Amino acid sequence: MSRIEVAAVASEIYPLIKTGGLADVVGALPAALAALDVRVRTLIPGYPVALAALDRPEIVHVWPDLFGGEARLLAGNAHNLDLLLLDAPHLFARPGNPYTGPDGQDWPDNARRFAALSRAAAAIGSGTVRGYAPDILHAHDWQAGLSHAYLHFAGGARPGTVMTLHNLAFQGQFPAQSFAALGLPPAAFAVEGLEYHGGISYLKAGLNYADRITTVSPSYAAEIRTPEGGMGMDGLLRARSGDLHGILNGIDTDAWDPRNDPLIAARFDSRHLGQRRVNKADLQARFGLEPDPAAPLFAVVSRLTWQKGLDLLLEAEPALLAANAQLALLGTGDAAIEAGFRAAAAREPGRIGCVIGYDETLAHRLQAGADSLLVPSRFEPCGLTQLCALRYGTVPVVARVGGLADTVIDASPMALNAGVASGVQFAPVTAEMLRTAIQRTAALYRQPALWRRLQRNGMATDVSWRHPARQYATLFRDLCVARR
Repeated sequence: MSRIEVAAVASEIYPLIKTGGLADVVGALPAALAALDVRVRTLIPGYPVALAALDRPEIVHVWPDLFGGEARLLAGNAHNLDLLLLDAPHLFARPGNPYTGPDGQDWPDNARRFAALSRAAAAIGSGTVRGYAPDILHAHDWQAGLSHAYLHFAGGARPGTVMTLHNLAFQGQFPAQSFAALGLPPAAFAVEGLEYHGGISYLKAGLNYADRITTVSPSYAAEIRTPEGGMGMDGLLRARSGDLHGILNGIDTDAWDPRNDPLIAARFDSRHLGQRRVNKADLQARFGLEPDPAAPLFAVVSRLTWQKGLDLLLEAEPALLAANAQLALLGTGDAAIEAGFRAAAAREPGRIGCVIGYDETLAHRLQAGADSLLVPSRFEPCGLTQLCALRYGTVPVVARVGGLADTVIDASPMALNAGVASGVQFAPVTAEMLRTAIQRTAALYRQPALWRRLQRNGMATDVSWRHPARQYATLFRDLCVARR
């Protein structure tokens, strides 16, 4: 088959706009697919930062009135990404977070904003851009979910449709009154459509109307079909099991490469792990920790939320201190959890340090300098931070859920004897089991030869997009063949 043309649509893309792992995936996948003769053009909202980055934009379509104002579709490139931007100032000309205002609350018109994004995506799929006829429309998360509903009800020729679910917890739910403004027929307001417990869900639209559904790890694909993990969508996902595929995420191994990383104090590889001591000392100084090379240094790079299990880490603090360990934390999220870590840092200066916020450079320094990365998530569709940790020889300690279970091999006696272990898993996800995992990790750290084996096993793990991209390419090609 000749080259596949994919029109992707998402609410964020790295390095232009990022709030989480969604942006990393959307930004990295096009380059990986290009090597497999799959060309991706990505539609994102025309945020100010994105418009400023677009090189020589070309106007390829104009809507006189798109949800309350004129909108232009711009084509151009930025950071080696082939982009389409929905320039709709009345919807997207806002600084800061793409979803929330300065008060931290969702923008009250998010239903209109992301309906407009989906409507533009459907128009692109229907041939609005002269000379561009995508074979696949690939929508990411709830913000793009309506695109498949718009295509479904438009009738006529359309591309194959794929919905990628990055986190089922975010469903794009809005009151039923929002439906009238969407421009969809009444038939869409049904259990088999957008209707969800009397309101509407943009994610449900994508899950119902897409030809194929993917999510970001095989274990998560299984978990979300259960009442415990399905968050109210398990029945729908079970019904669509034949179209649901779990494809593990990768990371950009050029951006995350300890051999060539310009953001860290000392570069290294698996044969020169001694250089990590320089990075550890740099990290201890940055977080105000005691300059103790013998103390196991645990790191956290995460949103500080219930999902991520960081409240459990606060409960497990005594185990960390009892192990004579240190903690360096970077993240932002729930006010109560932020306050908890600030208090812990004040209570244990030199042992616990935290930076509330997010800093890409500091994230690299944490991965390069910490001994171990803590990821105690209650659920985790895939997770990217543990993939970065493996790449940098930072031994991950993870809950046995979703993509964490799929990517880290627990240091069980059998795995240690076989020489394949790359980290520590724990289950169930409780403070007590996290304490046990911290104790296990500290004990392993104090066995240098065994610890180096764990580090090297992690660094030898293929965390790139090479294999996942092949799975996406196969999915796209098979869908094209099935629609002939």
